[in-house]
Amino acid sequence: MTLYLARVTDPLVDDALSYSGGVLLEGVRACGKTMTGRAHATSEIALDSGLPQVRAAMDVDPGLLLDGAVPRLIDEWQIEPSLWNIARREIDRRQSPGQFILTGSSVPAEDASRHSGAHRITRIRMRPMTLVERGRGAGTVSLERLFAGEEPVADLDPGGGLQEALDDLVHGGWPADIPLTTQQAQRHLRDYVDDVITVDVGRLDGEPRRDPVRMAALLRSLARHVGTQAGYATIAADTASVSLTAETAVAYISALQRLFLVEPQPAWRPHLRSRYAVRTSPKLHLVDPALAAALTGASTARLMRDLQTAGQWFESQAVMHLRVFAEALGGQVYHYRDKSGREADAVVELPDGRWGLVEVKLGQRQVPAARDSLAAVAAGIDETRTGTPAFQAVITADGPTMTLAPGVVTFPLRALGT
Repeated sequence: MTLYLARVTDPLVDDALSYSGGVLLEGVRACGKTMTGRAHATSEIALDSGLPQVRAAMDVDPGLLLDGAVPRLIDEWQIEPSLWNIARREIDRRQSPGQFILTGSSVPAEDASRHSGAHRITRIRMRPMTLVERGRGAGTVSLERLFAGEEPVADLDPGGGLQEALDDLVHGGWPADIPLTTQQAQRHLRDYVDDVITVDVGRLDGEPRRDPVRMAALLRSLARHVGTQAGYATIAADTASVSLTAETAVAYISALQRLFLVEPQPAWRPHLRSRYAVRTSPKLHLVDPALAAALTGASTARLMRDLQTAGQWFESQAVMHLRVFAEALGGQVYHYRDKSGREADAVVELPDGRWGLVEVKLGQRQVPAARDSLAAVAAGIDETRTGTPAFQAVITADGPTMTLAPGVVTFPLRALGT
């Protein structure tokens, strides 16, 4: 039996099963949803198993798939979209929490007859594993404690250098790839991307046919623009060899979002002291920047020779980590940039209104400039309406963990945890 590695989402699943009739684990294919579902389920059925009895049940009465000890795992539920309303009605009938765990690696097309599932099925997003979940990080800097105003314990040893940090980035966080070498993991990811282009996109219901050649070109363009505010027209122009229009780029990216492969990072809109307008365009990220390496054939050694690209992808990796830990607290991750040039790579905001500013840099020599940049952003925020930041943080690849000033900290990404 494969050893189950604990996930940040585990406490969320336990909590949701204690009050909600069902839990939906959704996220990109192979990020570990099934294993997490099994860790919390008593029985299971996989709709993509190919078993004739499963196909027969879907043809005759999909409700039969719900029969079994609870919590019951319904793996890849979107293969039979009617199960959503059937499960919801069964939850209403049973009037008891913890009935079903559904997993899905794509979002079904909009259906006016499908209920939202509100107050019955709790949605939890999963992504590839963070460094802490992979056993590659210590998790000594708690995001929750940063919001509580606690300073992390100083540690001058970053736990690894820049090359090791970039190797972790290129390796990626897919659970099945954890025991592999980075080169083996990258070969897996190249096969994974090919499957997405040739198989997964074609299986999306309600979508027109997508040209695999153009989709591949679009993904390579996204890899080059990960974490930037490049617009659809810019991304399309970067694929000029396949004649992709901006409108087609929008449609293709929408399909990739339905597969949870692409995630937008929306812009934060605080109250400002000045009249400078806030830029509102989202940044687009691949769910794991290791995919960008696979799409462009970039190795750790190549990134060591191209630190600009390395820094861009490392920022995306940090944003992915912040999403995982922030969502465990009910929070969201934004970016900030105004027309005066002040910016923050990430703004983490909790439901109670507390917020923190984050800059991401590869090396510790960039920390002073990043600290000053965050201070400029904070100074431009109208504190009487938005409040003061709970913390300001500079995340690095190879720097120490230390407090720079009251409320201002720096630490390496591998130190970040819940």
